[in-house]
Amino acid sequence: MKIATYNVNGVNGRLPVLLRWLHESSPDVVCLQELKAPQEKFPEKAISEAGYHAIWHGQKSWNGVAILSKYGLPVETQRGLPGDPDDVHSRYIEATVNDITLGCLYLPNGNPAPGPKFDYKLAWFERLTTYAAGLLKSKKPVILTGDYNVMPTEKDVYKPERWVNDALFRPETRAAFKKLVDQGWTDAIRKLYPNDTIYTFWDYFRNAYERNAGLRIDHFLLNPAIEKRLHSAGVDRDVRGWEKSSDHAPVWIELKD
Repeated sequence: MKIATYNVNGVNGRLPVLLRWLHESSPDVVCLQELKAPQEKFPEKAISEAGYHAIWHGQKSWNGVAILSKYGLPVETQRGLPGDPDDVHSRYIEATVNDITLGCLYLPNGNPAPGPKFDYKLAWFERLTTYAAGLLKSKKPVILTGDYNVMPTEKDVYKPERWVNDALFRPETRAAFKKLVDQGWTDAIRKLYPNDTIYTFWDYFRNAYERNAGLRIDHFLLNPAIEKRLHSAGVDRDVRGWEKSSDHAPVWIELKD
């Protein structure tokens, strides 16, 4: 079973790229972030014609998350992250697919930091950590995946000294990610490639992709019930180089049956 996560950076504007990747890579399940489309503008017909059933949580111009599946319609279990009834951002959707609980998330960027946006990021992280603790207690197979907007270690960022004051790399952000992982989650990429330089995002500026000046900010966190099934993982780096592509590349894992 192949599961992927991909921040598409605008699902309609980059639909040809998404459809090409779906055709070439053929993941069984996909989590998408940053749809940048209201609920009624999600390209359901094109996604269906590509062989996927979908649920999504849209928002005009910003945010937005979706889960696609070849196994039939994902059974939605949560829409929106609990803990703040005033938070209207479309950043979390969760479903059961093939007996796996799959949480698709788009964590806030948080810049500029310090400031209100950074405070919101840390508060969202805390809500996620609280909610994730409940998922762990269920003992069911659970995956939390998406764009976390955090580089966990210096190994996950090109020239880390340039990022020390950025919201994605500040000590508070990295500590929040570590607190989450320390509950009992496994970072799939680092489990299989503990020492490799692996990036999932390259900025559009300064030829970042060509220079491989990237960041690893898209992650798969697996609970113990699913971690033992982890077989392989990778990044479809070449997709970032396609014309009119997202600044993120798809990340994937394969699970043993």
